[in-house]
Amino acid sequence: MGKKILFIFTIFLTTFTLGACRKTNQESDTYSLAVAGQEIIVGLDDTFVPMGFRQKDGTLSGFDIDLAKAVFDRLGLTVRFQAIDWSMKETELKNQTIDLIWNGYSKTPQREEQVLFSIPYLANHQVILTSKENQFTESSQLAGKILGVQSASSGYEALESQPEILKDVVAEVVTYPTFTEGYLDVQAGRIDGLLIDELYANYYLAHDVNGAKYMTFNTDFPSETFAIGMRKSDTLLKEKIDNTLQELVTDGTYGKLTEKWFQENLTLPE
Repeated sequence: MGKKILFIFTIFLTTFTLGACRKTNQESDTYSLAVAGQEIIVGLDDTFVPMGFRQKDGTLSGFDIDLAKAVFDRLGLTVRFQAIDWSMKETELKNQTIDLIWNGYSKTPQREEQVLFSIPYLANHQVILTSKENQFTESSQLAGKILGVQSASSGYEALESQPEILKDVVAEVVTYPTFTEGYLDVQAGRIDGLLIDELYANYYLAHDVNGAKYMTFNTDFPSETFAIGMRKSDTLLKEKIDNTLQELVTDGTYGKLTEKWFQENLTLPE
């Protein structure tokens, strides 16, 4: 075996071994590895305003970014944010390419089968975003219309699990990788409405120069809560995050962040 081939093989073997060790350890305790110096990787959809998104200069910003930094600063741990395909989020977590799903991630019974959740930290509702010209005010008016939704979102899950509320009403459902693409199709008139998180819709319309042309109305889907998703084995990490979230509420940090992003001083949902 030539020296060059031997060198490449050695590098590959070392990398594979380190990766395997990291995986074995992470399955038992991500928090302890983070205390030892390993960074915690947060997976997110970097188009989801105002939770986690990229500014025009490419920097990550958002309520979840600020809150995660506050939590890990308090814990003295290093965090890194990694954009992922949102439809693959649970797979990324299982495969340990990320350690947390933290990006307006709604806690649902389906997701609880795969993921360990933190305490809820924000309330949310599913609404329909549409043009004011349509004059829609309730779901029944979408009969025979085209509805958009982000694939693998909590809205999509609600649509599928409770079809009588909306899926059975509309003529067609179009799925999008991101809410942004769905919103563009609402603007272009290619779809009649977009099932979307209320927090996202409110922020987007408030910051879009054409936002006044659009509106939202409520759906009959139950209210949701956002929580942080982690591997089932990471009970210690959950305990640390839960306790720190509560500390941030007590000392006013959480309220300041909700004022910054939502213009309201909020507390943790029930």
